[in-house]
Amino acid sequence: MQNSNYILSCDIGGTHITSAIVEKDSWRILDETITRSHVNSLENAKSIFLDWTSNMKSCLEKTDLKVVNIGIAAPGPFDYEKGVALMKGQSKYDSIYNIKVTEPILEGLGKDDFKILYINDAAAFLQGEVFGCGLDHKDRILGITLGTGLGSAVWSQGEKAFDADLWDTVYKESIFEEYLVTRWFVKRFEELSGFKESGLREILEKHGDSKEVTQLLSEYQENLLRFMEFFSQKYECKSFVIGGNIVKAWDRIFPDKSVLEGFDVQIGQYQEHAAIIGAASLFSNGI
Repeated sequence: MQNSNYILSCDIGGTHITSAIVEKDSWRILDETITRSHVNSLENAKSIFLDWTSNMKSCLEKTDLKVVNIGIAAPGPFDYEKGVALMKGQSKYDSIYNIKVTEPILEGLGKDDFKILYINDAAAFLQGEVFGCGLDHKDRILGITLGTGLGSAVWSQGEKAFDADLWDTVYKESIFEEYLVTRWFVKRFEELSGFKESGLREILEKHGDSKEVTQLLSEYQENLLRFMEFFSQKYECKSFVIGGNIVKAWDRIFPDKSVLEGFDVQIGQYQEHAAIIGAASLFSNGI
């Protein structure tokens, strides 16, 4: 058994960190090691690093396996090559702005022999789905995440996935994100029906197959197809992996799949755990 076969992989968000051990040969998450903790990203730097490393140590303590590599998926802006946090004015992680985070992490873990690599969280989602689903034989795949925000990423064979950063591309009277996220459903459904619901799930549960819901989903389908066409043309690729909470209603949004015939679309299988696999795959021999 090689030491490098097991990777500590971490998905860091604005309010949480999830860590797990991933087996490199199969890109399988060892379920018994999954460790999720709250992070107060508004605290001082010392507190933030303590939250992160306490979670990592708890994860490592759940196994006797030898681990020497750590992959970390983190939100941007972030210098992923140098490990420098660059978030500022986003109501998260201001106190670690411009800090090289590798050294404080190693100090918190009490070891200096780990190798740490970093990746954007939206890119990690796509890369995790690519490796987890065995799609890494393809030349290029585009990733879209649909939820409270619009995520977009590009993976090409032999390269690390990157954040395509298309959320603020001009579309209609605003930008694409304003037409493809949860708040659009809430706002548009209230305009159509007069009812104010908290999200898409509530709209579908309470209002079923009403004509307002039918129109709502039809408009969303049109918006998403326009984004897919734009994204596809920009990167000359027809293959997509799509994730995020909104895809739970995929069959309602696309009851007729023939409108997707121009694309090769796969719904993400790993969803919230995809970024864990993606961060671990930074240590793939093919990247």
